[in-house]
Amino acid sequence: MIRYRITINKALLSLLLLLFLVSNNSVFAADGEALFKANCANCHKPDVDYTGPALKGWSKRVPDADWIYKWVANPAKMIASDAYAKTLFEKWKPTVMTAFSNLTKEEVDAILKYVDDYTPPVAAAKMGESGSAGGESDNTMLFGILTMVLGVVALILLQVNSNLRKLSDDKEGVHRGEPVPFYRNKAYLMAIALILFAVGGYYVISGAIGLGRMKNYQPVQPIYYSHKVHAGTNQISCLYCHGSAQDSKHAGIPSVNVCMNCHMAIKEYKGDPIVREDGSAVNGTEEIQKLYDYAGWNATTKSYNPDNNSDGVPDGAHPISWVKIHNLPDHVYFNHSQHIKVGKQQCQTCHGNIQEMPEVYQFAELSMGWCVNCHRESKVDFYNKETGEGNKFYSIYEKFHKDIKEHKIDSITVEKIGGTECQKCHY
Repeated sequence: MIRYRITINKALLSLLLLLFLVSNNSVFAADGEALFKANCANCHKPDVDYTGPALKGWSKRVPDADWIYKWVANPAKMIASDAYAKTLFEKWKPTVMTAFSNLTKEEVDAILKYVDDYTPPVAAAKMGESGSAGGESDNTMLFGILTMVLGVVALILLQVNSNLRKLSDDKEGVHRGEPVPFYRNKAYLMAIALILFAVGGYYVISGAIGLGRMKNYQPVQPIYYSHKVHAGTNQISCLYCHGSAQDSKHAGIPSVNVCMNCHMAIKEYKGDPIVREDGSAVNGTEEIQKLYDYAGWNATTKSYNPDNNSDGVPDGAHPISWVKIHNLPDHVYFNHSQHIKVGKQQCQTCHGNIQEMPEVYQFAELSMGWCVNCHRESKVDFYNKETGEGNKFYSIYEKFHKDIKEHKIDSITVEKIGGTECQKCHY
């Protein structure tokens, strides 16, 4: 019996060890995927050439196993001293890989394991002919019709009730005057007038308040640019294209050369089908060709058109005339860096789930009430001298910080530091 017990214990211990190794490998792979997306995905794909070469199969191309660690830590130094590094640079110039000296050997191994084990995801099922995936239908029209029907039924019942009362009075010998017709009844007329006044006033006031607001505005752009494909599927950071959002007032629209950083290598679209709001399909490869026309890029020769008129740009190149979506009145001041860098707000706060939008539309109404409500709810991240965390911008509000520390209050909203004062946005 004791011998069987020892055998069972050994089997259980082996099973636990196996489960630990399997879970450890899955965590290791997950870490590799996260590291790849955070550091490499802007320039590399595991299985296809991108701005840089495909990483899968790297071990068959490098001179030795330790070469990759030296390359990741300092590509410029390797280009100056290593023959294979020079070959890579000549093939992909003028792009030079960014040094990642902060990555440990274990983190590099995790990335390399992820790209070696990478398999392309299965394409999502095609959407229905209507272009929707079973979204909820709008029942407003149905409710309106039912309300009208019920109103007519109510009027009919009132008339039936009047006729029954008259028959009852005639049978009992009670003499009553002829009932006043509906269209001459002052009570009914007054009720209808009040209802029309209330409904009309509501729509007039709502229309006046909504003047200049463009919620759900979605203009047709010169190039169909899908944030879902770029920011969602490929997980390109918003700041890669809108880098000035954290450092200046305006988020900025990326110039054509920013788009070409990737699309010099990406000539055709091979992702999931792209569908417009009306259900029509979008040819991603044709949209990329439109970008080439704006940039003056020849995809066949992989070079820009010659500058025959010596104006500093390739022949035929011209800026993309994007249609601006998010507009604020001229008397309103809004600073992107103040909200992103100081207030630590995410892009989605004002722009919605931008990474899920096939084509961008205005998510929020961006009205004064909408902004003020956000200021009333958003908490201030004060600087903590002891931990070194928080925002030094608010160091002048030491009293609030002291009150929080002494548990007199639990938080401070933007409203309490002047976030709802008129001069904050209008000056």
